[in-house]
Amino acid sequence: MGEAFPATSMPDRDWWSALWPDPQGMLQALGIMPGMTVLDLCCGDGYFTAPLAKLVEGKVYALDLDESMIEMARAETARQGVSVQKWIHADALDVAGHLPEKVDYVLMANTFHGVPDQPALIRAVRSVLAPKGLFGIVNWKTLPREETMVLGQPRGPRSEMRMPPARLAAVVEAGDFISQATIELPPYHYGSVFRAL
Repeated sequence: MGEAFPATSMPDRDWWSALWPDPQGMLQALGIMPGMTVLDLCCGDGYFTAPLAKLVEGKVYALDLDESMIEMARAETARQGVSVQKWIHADALDVAGHLPEKVDYVLMANTFHGVPDQPALIRAVRSVLAPKGLFGIVNWKTLPREETMVLGQPRGPRSEMRMPPARLAAVVEAGDFISQATIELPPYHYGSVFRAL
């Protein structure tokens, strides 16, 4: 692939923090617990990477295709005084070739809707998970874009790109996963957690 997923550009940090005032609380709601080894897949500027590293005491790998995003994420984790096991500059589909171990949890926030080959990505995620590992996906609700206002502007992907939980579950479960939970993440998101079979 070698290019960013469509409509997944990184938002400005001000509206990111308006949407997610408690990123660590959101991560806990998705079932991420201390002691887990976690991959932040398509980590972007590190908005979730730093709180994730705090939560699991640094047992985090972070991957992004965009090197400038990784540099921003590195700076953010340094600012928050936390560390990451390994920064990976690579295509998400190639993740298996870059991880030195299987992980307990793969987190993918706000990018799955734009993945051109979702079944291939699910296979890549499945290949790096430990037995019964978890795959958590944070998605925008299927509200019209003009209704998902943040700081006075419509935000998020185009309305037609948004995936309802049932469609997401059908796609992920076809890749040897079973649905564990769907969590409301107000105001405009939901999180779906899947367990590897």
